[in-house]
Amino acid sequence: MTAPLFSGRARRSVAALGAVSAGLLVLSACDKPTPLATVTVGSSSVSAQAACRLQDSEKELSEARVQECLSDSKGTKDAKTIDYTAGETLRLGVEPDVVEDGKKWLAAVGTQRLGDLTSNTYQSFPGLNPFSTGGQGEAPSAQPLHIIELSKDGKPTSVWTFNLKLKK
Repeated sequence: MTAPLFSGRARRSVAALGAVSAGLLVLSACDKPTPLATVTVGSSSVSAQAACRLQDSEKELSEARVQECLSDSKGTKDAKTIDYTAGETLRLGVEPDVVEDGKKWLAAVGTQRLGDLTSNTYQSFPGLNPFSTGGQGEAPSAQPLHIIELSKDGKPTSVWTFNLKLKK
């Protein structure tokens, strides 16, 4: 009979060290998630990661890429939807990462900009009617809502996309 090369305690220690190393290797292969943006209407909320985000090698999102992010071909088809009744308060929130280092963000529904650039993590828009056509035809049944992060130089770095669905 031969004696074991390692004691039971040593084998468990080596196994634990191997498991930790394997876990770190797996985590290093994962992409870092983008900060979340959240849309709240009444008691309903939806959150999403950015549909478009600045990559490490980029200094800014190109105008073409921003337009792609804002169009149906990129983010609005798969965007999360939230029901909205005209006149309700629309609440938007972003994670603190979005506004650190002098960055700001703005929101737009369709082609209508909501409010001003802000460095706050939260904005509220009471009594908003993003489906109003000003008497120019029938109101759309849904409108895209975009949250756009801007660098301290005013260049777009991320775009989050949601769909507001008119609830009648």
